[in-house]
Amino acid sequence: MQQEPETMTFNKTFPENISTPSFDVTPFGSTISMTSNKSKKGKRDYWDCSQRGSPCCCSRQCCWISVVVMLILGIIVAAVACAVVFGIRKTIPESRFCITANNHSGFLCDNSVICLQPSQVCHRIKDCLDVANKEPAMCSDLPHNLPSYLVFRCGDPSSWVYTDQVCNGFNNCGDCSDESGPLSDCPPCGPQYWNCESVVSQYCNCIPRQLCRDNIQHCVDWSDEYNCAAN
Repeated sequence: MQQEPETMTFNKTFPENISTPSFDVTPFGSTISMTSNKSKKGKRDYWDCSQRGSPCCCSRQCCWISVVVMLILGIIVAAVACAVVFGIRKTIPESRFCITANNHSGFLCDNSVICLQPSQVCHRIKDCLDVANKEPAMCSDLPHNLPSYLVFRCGDPSSWVYTDQVCNGFNNCGDCSDESGPLSDCPPCGPQYWNCESVVSQYCNCIPRQLCRDNIQHCVDWSDEYNCAAN
């Protein structure tokens, strides 16, 4: 015999007073308040950070300023390096002409103090502290690159001597044009010389008196041995 399934009955209980669920807005209010405070705090931290110069919040303007400053520093460093490597050109006198201690035309160094004898120019010895007398441009094609007041042209146009070698008692040109004649315009022999026509190519018309009466002929007329009085 089959038994009928028992019917389960439920007692539905309804509350007498149905009230609408209430929501506590405090958590939401707290969340909103916290979010708002956090946002404000972040902005405040950003500006505080910017004022402190922190890298994390460097503005675009700061970056450009940094780049410009670095470029300026780079240019200054490069200029100093070039000055050290290549040297800073000194102020050079406009005119090199000067008067030497023995009243000759001379060559003025860059320091405007040292006045070289003409024959000291381009003679491969450092006489100027600034080595102006060894400038390749001036000494590369002698005498064409030299100032005219340093050069004396001999009777033979292809020959030349320095102006301080004129009228010095020696036949530097080889034809005596630097010691006699209209080109040199030398004064008469001084007291330390004997005037005669020399037979020695080293001298022209003025024989040093220390050569007088040395039993060697220096004058064509032998006057250095008979008439000249040695010092």
